[in-house]
Amino acid sequence: MASLAYNCVLLLVTVLSFSPDRCFCAAHQSKPEHKAALFVFGDSLFDSGNNQYLNSSSGMGPATTKLPYGETYFKHATGRVSDGRIVPDFIAQFAKLPMPPPYLQPGAHHFTDGVNFASAGAGVLPGTFAGAIDFPTQLSYFKAMEKTLRQRLGDKETKKLLGRAVYLLSIGGNDYFSYASKNPKALQIYKRQYVAMVLRNLISVLKEIYNLGGRKIAFQNVGPLGCVPATKAMNPALGSKCSDEPLTLARLHNRALFIAFKKLEKSLPGFKFSIFDYYNALGDRINNPSKYGFKDGKAACCGSGAYRGSNCGGGRNGTAYELCSNPSEYVWFDGAHTTESANHQLAELIWNGPQNITGPYTVKKLFELA
Repeated sequence: MASLAYNCVLLLVTVLSFSPDRCFCAAHQSKPEHKAALFVFGDSLFDSGNNQYLNSSSGMGPATTKLPYGETYFKHATGRVSDGRIVPDFIAQFAKLPMPPPYLQPGAHHFTDGVNFASAGAGVLPGTFAGAIDFPTQLSYFKAMEKTLRQRLGDKETKKLLGRAVYLLSIGGNDYFSYASKNPKALQIYKRQYVAMVLRNLISVLKEIYNLGGRKIAFQNVGPLGCVPATKAMNPALGSKCSDEPLTLARLHNRALFIAFKKLEKSLPGFKFSIFDYYNALGDRINNPSKYGFKDGKAACCGSGAYRGSNCGGGRNGTAYELCSNPSEYVWFDGAHTTESANHQLAELIWNGPQNITGPYTVKKLFELA
């Protein structure tokens, strides 16, 4: 046994003397390839904390900078609108990457593993919610990052990094929340015109990302907006029903989104995409919570009023609110945002869900593509 150990050590020393790669006695291990980066764009569902660095007078920052936000995993508030991790955090974990940090977070950023540009309140259209970092502004941050990378890595390596990266997006819901609240009785023709305008602006940004080197786009479609606790709380006459107007807009958007992406696939060489059916995946958890291990799919864990649909954390005025004892039993953490437990389930579907939920590519497959 001692002789065998001696021979193994001798072999290890000999191999290391002649090979630049790491090697162990039991088996040769080649140098690991660089992982694809993860760049995140979107709204509060994907914001990992950018809004806490905005000017407080914007009204888009302070709400999620105190407990109970962040209580489950981080044990302190991080600016995420959840009790813990959000979907991009889990996608990064599955891809064996660090959690993409907020772009506006002070300090040095390397960007080679990715970064998060998302902002709570953001819309595709500028001005959907004043003070949020809208989609065009997130694009401007991405362009600034691309310029930094080119200065640091050179044009060739930057092009390679951006082409290999996966771009994860969730945006559009706030545009439709805003439109529905201002136009509660809009005719179908005007709804279609508004959806078309949102899509034109969205596709315009995606084409710019493509022109900068982005090829692999993973998009979460718009959820069942009329069923979120905050929407139902604002319409007590609905009872337990969902609000039709936001639901109609979401469905119109989601159908148009898929058609638009198929056109991009045909017109842009190398363009690959994944669309996650957030609308139906979340809707099923709202309507059938026990099927997925939840006790409540209608009310939020944290908040006050009907369905605990508002005021989680006490809001700006620090008013009273209720907090459940176990967020993992709830689909919703606050009036419009899911719990860490729900986020984990949704992220698993984005990562490697069935074709009827995530397609034509899963995000796992996008990461594996050269």
